[in-house]
Amino acid sequence: MRIPSFLCAALAAAPAALSAQPMPEGFLCCNMRTDGNWISDANYAESGKRIIPAGTPAKVTGYGRYRVFVEIGGTKQALGNDYSRDLDLGVFAQRYVVTDDPAKKIAAYPAKVQEAIKTARLTPGMTRDQVLMAVGYPMSSENPNLDAKIWRYWLSSFAEFQVMWGADNRVKEISTDPATRTKVVME
Repeated sequence: MRIPSFLCAALAAAPAALSAQPMPEGFLCCNMRTDGNWISDANYAESGKRIIPAGTPAKVTGYGRYRVFVEIGGTKQALGNDYSRDLDLGVFAQRYVVTDDPAKKIAAYPAKVQEAIKTARLTPGMTRDQVLMAVGYPMSSENPNLDAKIWRYWLSSFAEFQVMWGADNRVKEISTDPATRTKVVME
C-alpha cells in the first residue's frame, strides 16, 4: 500500500508541532486530583484520588495526544485534556503550570478562604482566582467563556455543581444537590 505524499508530510510534521509547544515551569495553578499518575481536566473527586495542592512545583516535560506530561512535586504525571479540547495543548499546559506561585497569594487571603482552598471547597464571596485555585478550571467544553455568570463543574460524572457569580465577580451562590453540597461548599 502506498501512502499519499500529503499524509506523509502531515505525519512528519506532527512531532515538530508537538515539540514546538511551550515547556512552562513553575507551580501548579490549582488543586488537582490524581490517581497517582493521571490528572484529568475534569478534576473528579473519585475514590482513591488525592489532591495535589495549588503551588506545588511543576514543569511540563512533553506532550502527547490530548495530554501534557508534567513533573509535579517530583512525580511524573499525565495531565489529560479530556474536556477542554478546544484549547491548544500549549495554552492548556499554561493554564495549569504557572510562573507565579499561588501559595503566596493564598497566604494573604482571609483564613476562611485559605481553608476553603486548602480543602478544595468553595464559599460565597470567593473571587474567580480563588475558585480556580480551589477546584481548578471548569471544562472549556461546558464553559467556553470564563467571564460567564455561571461556571459548571462536576465532582463526579453524576454530581454537578454550579458557581454563580455576582455583579462584583465574587461567588454569589453555589447550586447543587444536598449530598454534593456537603463535599463542595464550606459554609
